[in-house]
Amino acid sequence: MELNITSYSTLVFDCDGVVLDSNKVKTESFYKAALPYGLRAADELVEYHVANGGVSRYKKFSYFLDYIVEKPSEAALKELLADYAANVQAGLQNCAIEPALERLRSKTPHSRWLIVSGGDQAELREIFKMRGLSDWFDAGIFGSPDTKEDILTRELENGNILTPALFIGDSKYDFKAAKFVDLDFVFLSGWSEVKGWESWVAENGICATRNMESLMSLERE
Repeated sequence: MELNITSYSTLVFDCDGVVLDSNKVKTESFYKAALPYGLRAADELVEYHVANGGVSRYKKFSYFLDYIVEKPSEAALKELLADYAANVQAGLQNCAIEPALERLRSKTPHSRWLIVSGGDQAELREIFKMRGLSDWFDAGIFGSPDTKEDILTRELENGNILTPALFIGDSKYDFKAAKFVDLDFVFLSGWSEVKGWESWVAENGICATRNMESLMSLERE
C-alpha cells in the first residue's frame, strides 16, 4: 500500500535522529555526565540510554543512581542533569538538520506539525527557535518531563492532533508511543541507534525508510 504523506492531517515528529542528527550528541553527553562515577558506570549508562531511546533524561539518570551506582541522591541527580544539559546545549546548536525537512514542509502545507520528544521541553523550544525551525511546527514543540504517551493523549484529546496522523520516529519507544494512541508510524533508520532494527521492523510489521527524502516517495505493501 502506498504511504501518501500528504494524506495526513497531522505529522508528529520525534526530534533526535529524525529532525536533528543529535543521537550521538545525547549519547556523548550522558557519557560525560556519568564519567565522574567511573568508566564502567559511564559505559553502563550509555548502554541503558541506547537501549531506551526516547525516554527522558530524568528517568535515565534516576535509573543510573538507583541501579548502576546504587547511590540515589536528589543533589546528585540535579548535578547530573545540569552537566548533561550543558553538554547537550552546545551539541544541539551545531548538529545537522534533516536536509529534506523544508521540502517536506512545502509538500505538506495543510498538515499540522508537532514535535513530541523525550528531550527537555524548554530546551527544545529554545534550540528550535535559535535554529529557525519553530515556525514549521505550528502545532507545538513538546517534551519531557511529560512522557510521549501523556503528550500524545493530551494533544489528541484537546484537538491539537487531528487524525489521520503519522508519527515519524527512530526508536522502539517512538513506535510504542504511537501504538499507545493508535497513530500510524514510520521508522527512520538513517540516524537511528536501534541495534538490529531490520529484524525488529520486520517482526513488528513496521513501515521503515532511511530518511525524509525517501519518506516522500515511500511505498509499502
